[in-house]
Amino acid sequence: MIRRRFLIACAALLAFAGTAALPSAGHADARSEAAAKFIQDLGARAIDVLVKPSLGREESMKRFRVLLNEGFDVPYISRFVLGANWRTATPQQQQEYGTLFERLIVQVYADRFSQYSGQNLDVNETLKITGHRPEGDSDAIVNSQIIRPDAPPVAVDWRVRQRGDTMKVIDVAVEGVSMSVTQRSEFSSVIQRGGGQIESLLQTLRQRVGTAG
Repeated sequence: MIRRRFLIACAALLAFAGTAALPSAGHADARSEAAAKFIQDLGARAIDVLVKPSLGREESMKRFRVLLNEGFDVPYISRFVLGANWRTATPQQQQEYGTLFERLIVQVYADRFSQYSGQNLDVNETLKITGHRPEGDSDAIVNSQIIRPDAPPVAVDWRVRQRGDTMKVIDVAVEGVSMSVTQRSEFSSVIQRGGGQIESLLQTLRQRVGTAG
């Protein structure tokens, strides 16, 4: 079964530190501070897109898809989640999988956030940044809490990678659990139950997003 929990946290890749020399402490601190601001701004934009009733569902999904690709390295994430099965998939299967993976994330977010439609959410009250630190030579970990009404807060850690002047989320851990690793295991299980054929996963994803094979 494909867990909604991973997709709601916005699926990502578990990145490992590179072998290059680490940057100076000052540069690393500036990078992690910039990553924290990046996450705060990304959260504000996501809330703005997903809770506006005037946009309508289709327009909200369209705008969120743009935001998703601006904020997350979706191709990188999707390849990691598929694991070794990516190399055995045909180019056509790889392309369809990437499309379905993105659609599923967008659809799950839109459905989950629709319950807040019309509410006046403040990102500073919904997403609280609790810390940040440099990680490796190009990454930063941003610690946060998602504040929920009538429920305990959820600890969410974001791994952000900087390439030049661009930042992208490449991993999300919810309560200490990497969602990318979790999803990779579950996708692998779907494929194994389907006789080792990636088509079994594609069929499952098609059903989830409501497209024909």
